[in-house]
Amino acid sequence: MFAAILTTILWSISIVCANRSVKILGGSEANFWRLAFATVFLAVWAYTFGHGLEGDSFPLFLFSGLIGIGAGDVALFQALPRLGSRLSSLVVQCFSAPFAALIEWIWLGTKLTGTQMLFGAIILGGVSLALVPSKHLNLSRRQLLLGTTFGILAALGNAFGAVLTRKGYAVAAAAHQNIDGGTAAFQRLIGGLFVAGVCLLIVKQQTQEAPRFASIKEKWRLAWPWVISNAFAGQTLGSSFFQLALKIAPTGIVLPIIATTPLVVIPFARWMEDERTSKRSLIGGAIAVLGVIGLILVK
Repeated sequence: MFAAILTTILWSISIVCANRSVKILGGSEANFWRLAFATVFLAVWAYTFGHGLEGDSFPLFLFSGLIGIGAGDVALFQALPRLGSRLSSLVVQCFSAPFAALIEWIWLGTKLTGTQMLFGAIILGGVSLALVPSKHLNLSRRQLLLGTTFGILAALGNAFGAVLTRKGYAVAAAAHQNIDGGTAAFQRLIGGLFVAGVCLLIVKQQTQEAPRFASIKEKWRLAWPWVISNAFAGQTLGSSFFQLALKIAPTGIVLPIIATTPLVVIPFARWMEDERTSKRSLIGGAIAVLGVIGLILVK
């Protein structure tokens, strides 16, 4: 549970940084470069303290990255410029939890107790109450429709990727192999980076955007702090703790806790994006926190 809470904090920081990098580089390019930097960071860990690309679970972790980090995050980075960081987080995290619990139940036979499902629903209800869209976001119908569609696709990718990780850990345990969270995160990133690279090439070939900056140097002068921060907080540290949490607990328990990420995003979004915090947000946050406490106690 502690690993899931740390993941929530780190991902809340990374998603605001991601939103800033998207506005400078565009969705596909920002996504590719944060994965590229994170791959380098995690490779250092995996080949120094971890297991590199070893292990019987490597194919499953690789496929998990293709689906979750690759396809899922490509969709997320298309939702961000349309919905903003808070609403994108809301859609992805709240849909990911029930999708993952359903997939893991059908495929792996993992069942949650009624009490666990109740507290999971309380968490998601509190998050929804806190971050339901309001008029001040000024979203057009097209932005809302496209952004929500990309968000749901990202949630599906995130959910299926998480269940694949659970299966990977089961395969490793059966082979008496102890794969750490950093190694699992690195192996997943290989697949995610491949998908992101292909998407970036397609976007570059099909679009010819008018230059917004005098030079590439100027663009990266503005973007690099956000890209590096996003890579380190999100896909390096955050994903490592996420893999550790999935090694210990089912997705139906881990993902509802991580669904509180949008609530932790609130102070960062208020500071960096000038988004207001309402009483409803505070009430919803309190409900979600009570749900997390209940979920931890019943476990």
